[in-house]
Amino acid sequence: MMESLRVVIADDETIRLMSLKAQLESLGLQVVGEAVNGKQALDLVLRLKPDLAILDIKMPELDGLEAAKQIAAEYPIPVIVLTAYSERSLAERAIEAGVFAYLMKPVSEEDLLPTLLLAKSRFHEFQDLRRGISDLKEALETRKMIERAKGILMERRNLSEAEAFRRMQIQSQNENKKLSEIAQAIIMADRML
Repeated sequence: MMESLRVVIADDETIRLMSLKAQLESLGLQVVGEAVNGKQALDLVLRLKPDLAILDIKMPELDGLEAAKQIAAEYPIPVIVLTAYSERSLAERAIEAGVFAYLMKPVSEEDLLPTLLLAKSRFHEFQDLRRGISDLKEALETRKMIERAKGILMERRNLSEAEAFRRMQIQSQNENKKLSEIAQAIIMADRML
């Protein structure tokens, strides 16, 4: 499961970067990019399109949390942050940035593997929830559009609600179009009157 994961890592301390890379590779992950600051990490993520990013929080140019926030906005992947600091404000910023896991340094392989698995799993659950919400919003908008079109037909053609809906269904079948497309056409036509 882990061997197929492509990872970008970032830490401003070369020794820690090398150590993290070795740990990840020993777990079977492919480190596709290494950065020494947040800006480089962001650029690597956008260019290399990895499956996961592991970022140190305190780095020059762009800190790990700001990089995580921009990654979430531009190319959403699970981001794990590493820190030697256990400040509450950093944890709160990590939550706001959409970080999926938070590890204290020094990181052991025993801590790394479950954190990677959990972050990846939680990220996929989160993406599924987002898709579900998006689908529900779309269904609600479609339902509102159909109701509005029915109302227009009822008013303009003096039809009952059932008759208006049936006419829309028939037109949908005859034209081989979605009911939402028929509703949209009715609404557009009504605006032109």
